[in-house]
Amino acid sequence: MKVPPSGMCLYFPVLICCWFSSRVHASWWYMGSLGSQVMCDNIPGLVNRQRQLCRQHPEVMQAIGVGIKDWLGECKHQFAKQRWNCSTAPRDHTLFGRLLLRGSREAAFVYAISSAGMVHALTRACSQGLLDTCSCDPTKKGTSQDAKGAFDWGGCSDDVDYAIRFTQAFVDAKERKERDTRALMNLHNNRVGRKAVKRFMNLECKCHGVSGSCTVRTCWLAAAEFRQTGDYLRKKYNGAVQVVMNQYGTKFTCAHNIFKKPTKNDLVYIEESPDYCIRDHESGSVGTGGRVCNRTSRGTDSCEVMCCGRGYDTSRVSRTSKCECKFHWCCAVHCKDCHEEVDVHTCKFQESGAHL
Repeated sequence: MKVPPSGMCLYFPVLICCWFSSRVHASWWYMGSLGSQVMCDNIPGLVNRQRQLCRQHPEVMQAIGVGIKDWLGECKHQFAKQRWNCSTAPRDHTLFGRLLLRGSREAAFVYAISSAGMVHALTRACSQGLLDTCSCDPTKKGTSQDAKGAFDWGGCSDDVDYAIRFTQAFVDAKERKERDTRALMNLHNNRVGRKAVKRFMNLECKCHGVSGSCTVRTCWLAAAEFRQTGDYLRKKYNGAVQVVMNQYGTKFTCAHNIFKKPTKNDLVYIEESPDYCIRDHESGSVGTGGRVCNRTSRGTDSCEVMCCGRGYDTSRVSRTSKCECKFHWCCAVHCKDCHEEVDVHTCKFQESGAHL
């Protein structure tokens, strides 16, 4: 067995224990930190089709590893001021521990943004020439037209369709073997995430002509920054629809008839979220004890909301930052180091035996 490079986050005892879990969720999230042979053969929970694709496309797996960091960072950005802050469990191969055992709206978001992250990473890797199986979008040839008139396809259009096809084949393989309510939920949210990346493909153009007259335009399609996809999926999270499976086990219906029927673009979930105020191993909640809160805010990051009524502690800390910066010709910026004392507020932990 290969030994992973120094510094890689591989915890063999955790991996061995996880072989016996009743249901292993999206193990591929952990794959970015492992060598390809170790990665393909030793991550529990991968089905045969996923292992096959993993072995056949090691360079794709490396690109996916880079993408995992991007979507995890985006998830943490979107929920930085919420009680659930996309917290991960670094010693758990599923990254989110027991949290995703429940089909909550948070699970819906994670599945969507992880699928979107894979599509975005592979789309960029294709255009950068990092993969043997794809390059520029081969369909973007000849001339076309937009609101500004005719243009010629040129440059290197991102091949988002290839990225979507590979992501669908790889990520959905496990859920298609399960075919239960949770699997249908995951398949639906995976699809929402994949489609979200394509939604934000931008047409970028370069003008040609005398003095930039733009008598001729050359254009190509490029994936937008992943932040746009993250913002879009965050809004979908806010409007996620709780659903139940129909009597035939083929599709979802709304769990509450008074609300809207879920569309193909909605995130869906099947269970209520756990109480993120308190630490609960069974539900995977890490609680908000120790989280920094904003004493003057009226939003979700306020000490009142974040700390769930438990109160907060205040400590005085010293911070150093750059200040009084001046530009000097040519070409440097000189700043001073300014020191200040600031109050930092952190949520109290739940007292032993207390119930909120």
